[in-house]
Amino acid sequence: MYISELDADKLSDEQMSKLLFSGIEDDGQKGDCIFVAGSSKAVLYRLPKAVELYKQGRAGKIVFSGGVKWNGSVWTEAELLKREAIALNVPEDDILVEDKSLHTVENVIASMLIMNREIPLYKMRRIIVVTTSYHMRRLHLSMQTYMPDWIDYSLCPAEDIHTAKDNWFKTDIGKARVQAECSKLIKYVKIGALRDMYIDI
Repeated sequence: MYISELDADKLSDEQMSKLLFSGIEDDGQKGDCIFVAGSSKAVLYRLPKAVELYKQGRAGKIVFSGGVKWNGSVWTEAELLKREAIALNVPEDDILVEDKSLHTVENVIASMLIMNREIPLYKMRRIIVVTTSYHMRRLHLSMQTYMPDWIDYSLCPAEDIHTAKDNWFKTDIGKARVQAECSKLIKYVKIGALRDMYIDI
């Protein structure tokens, strides 16, 4: 079924797993940059994955995106990620920061300007995408919807404690996150904010 045909209130656990996690895996290819979407816990889960990929030589630049300041922090998501990446020996010259966006679609749109200054979009061919696995479908569709269509993506999910493909249904926290993410994804596709996609459900 297409995402636009789904009813978020009637999905089984198996269907929610397929909607968010099916086909989300790293293809191992190199890219022009590593793109990291911010969150309240991005430093704990997404940053280590991004730094690992950078040190493996998958891409020579990391783009941190996110303008939200969590829990009274003086730093935006992107600024905090940058500071912590430098502490993990990523050279500052290899870090790009987009610190204005407030949600996933803005992460993508605002970051295009930042990336274009470093790597002109017409030259860009592949982006290494890092976010938590349950958020990857929405981020990937956002990039496919708003980024130039000649760019390909390697999806590199970072796992948190409660919301991986094989354990989200075991805790109330995991269930709540996955249910909320499914609802957001279906809603945004239905209103036309994200492109539709066929899922084998």
